[in-house]
Amino acid sequence: MEHTSDRISIQVTLSGYSFKIEKEGKEVSSGWLPADRIFTTPEFQKRYEDVELSVLTPKATLVPKNFFNPVDAKKTLEEVVILEEGDVVDYVDVPQFNGVLIYSNTIGESLSKAISQMVLFADGSHPKILPELWYILRDLPQCKEYNKILASYQDSCLCLAIAQGKSLLLCNCYEAADFTTAEYYIFLAMNRLQLNPEVSTISFRTPLEEAQEMSLYRYFKSVEQI
Repeated sequence: MEHTSDRISIQVTLSGYSFKIEKEGKEVSSGWLPADRIFTTPEFQKRYEDVELSVLTPKATLVPKNFFNPVDAKKTLEEVVILEEGDVVDYVDVPQFNGVLIYSNTIGESLSKAISQMVLFADGSHPKILPELWYILRDLPQCKEYNKILASYQDSCLCLAIAQGKSLLLCNCYEAADFTTAEYYIFLAMNRLQLNPEVSTISFRTPLEEAQEMSLYRYFKSVEQI
């Protein structure tokens, strides 16, 4: 297997995946690809210095670290989402917001597990599969403006986080059947937080179709991808 010093970030949904590769300061995005393409994707036949693998799952919630008890993780998640029988619940620290993200990656699990077996670190180890919301919280400080709005959307799952400066105001996942519904949830959240889209920049981690980006530009000052 070829070894490369590049960095790859992969996002998995119910029906497919997308990936971004960073090399020498330049970024290349695949856009959304169907699940049956994973075995013919040449970028998945390499090893990377850094591998990120996320699943867009609506089954996630952030809790303050001082209120978190590992024994009650599943019960805590069940209070805010519907878990199916057999859903595996896990958790991961979110140190930048002094919290713990409780989640289930059962949605898209087969595809993400297959990719994690194919795309390896340089030392041959496998990447940990984390919920997309964890990466959104990690990357939220990259948003340059004081009002920070970062989202991901695909296959009826919207992950959204909003902050002002270093203060996290909202962190949630929504089931949105289409992009128009996803926009509704974004505007509803901003309205409740009394934020004006016309003076705000919204950023996305997931690829946006041209029509989706143009729709956002009707309401927001700027639309960025990170």
